[in-house]
Amino acid sequence: MRTVDLILQKKAGHKLSREEIEFLVAGTVNGSIPDYQISAFLMAVCFRGMDAEETVDLTRAMRDSGQIVRLEGIRGLKVDKHSTGGVGDKTTLVAGPLAAACGLKVAKMSGRGLGHTGGTLDKMESIPGVRVDLSQREFIDQVNNHGIAVIGQSGDLVPADKTLYAMRDATGTVDSIPLIAASIMSKKLAVLNDVLVLDVKFGKGAFMQTLDEGRQLARSMVEIGSGMGLRTAALLTDMDRPLGHAVGNAIEVREAIDCLRGKGPDDLEELALAICTEHLLMGGIAASREAARATLKEKLSSGAAYKKFVEFIAAQGGSEEALEQMPRAPHEEVFPCHASGFVTAIDCLAVGHAAMLLGAGRETKESTIDHSVGIFVDKRLGDAVAKGEPLVRLQYAVRARCDAAIRALESAFRVEPARRDPGPVVHEVLRP
Repeated sequence: MRTVDLILQKKAGHKLSREEIEFLVAGTVNGSIPDYQISAFLMAVCFRGMDAEETVDLTRAMRDSGQIVRLEGIRGLKVDKHSTGGVGDKTTLVAGPLAAACGLKVAKMSGRGLGHTGGTLDKMESIPGVRVDLSQREFIDQVNNHGIAVIGQSGDLVPADKTLYAMRDATGTVDSIPLIAASIMSKKLAVLNDVLVLDVKFGKGAFMQTLDEGRQLARSMVEIGSGMGLRTAALLTDMDRPLGHAVGNAIEVREAIDCLRGKGPDDLEELALAICTEHLLMGGIAASREAARATLKEKLSSGAAYKKFVEFIAAQGGSEEALEQMPRAPHEEVFPCHASGFVTAIDCLAVGHAAMLLGAGRETKESTIDHSVGIFVDKRLGDAVAKGEPLVRLQYAVRARCDAAIRALESAFRVEPARRDPGPVVHEVLRP
């Protein structure tokens, strides 16, 4: 089997077999195929695409390139969720404890953020004492004993993706649906859960800019999951606005806690309910969507979900008292509105970039996150605002960083005389 023949085959739009795809992935990992040939193959895929079977085969080969995290030691239905990323996305910190409060087992491996804010692990580390480096044995035991654990991904997980992603980034082949879907799903399938719910975001604050692009990616990932025996569903969710009010790390944890206490923003609660509803339905725990939502709402209103969050945090080294000791930025600056009217558009990327400039995110992998800083979005889509009222409040530590963030926000909000309906948070649910 020659690599150049497979490149020519894909360049001509022909289908590759499982054995041919496995050959390419193995050669990527062991270095037997040079970078320039892998780059040529990726470009051919970017232009010619892959069908559903090829994409499943690519995902399987990537997953099998490294460690498989087997969860047979966990008793009960194991569920997971994955978000394609967005501004203010702290959903795992709400949906995870909420699912665990319903008796589901949440065994989650998460990553760190590179961009506007930290990832789930960075947000958790805003809480004094919390560990995210549990051993495999600690991970399994915690899920069995407390229903939920969230840890960092193993360095041995899907090495093929690390190499291929770096190559895609360097060759302009990032925006290929099969390659994106295989990258995401190879990591999710390397952890052997029973149910996966995908939160696929679209809009100005997401990688997929339009609903149609988001739908293509969601459909591909659902097909991959189903094709590999994982019960999978995908939500298509709006990222033309930040999720909730808080954008940062400690500030987002506080908002997640508010939501678990039944006092959080409506959009964050709605998204967490939608994710957990799919968990309950696909897991056979609830007979109908109405029954699932009723169960979930009761777990929020009764305090059971918040209690589970505290239990989860305590099991990983924190405590309820530590939640009150999360860092707070020493200064706050109001970013006012310059005209009265209604907020009709928010540039999510500008808000996210402003948060990163404050120090809430990483510009490079070596950057250090300031867990205390962030942005509180006072006015959201559809809200009325008077001239001089705050659109956002910047919580900062360094004056120069605050000035840079303010410049990034200058054209982030559109205010007009007529109100625009912000529309739903969850636009569609895709199932096999």
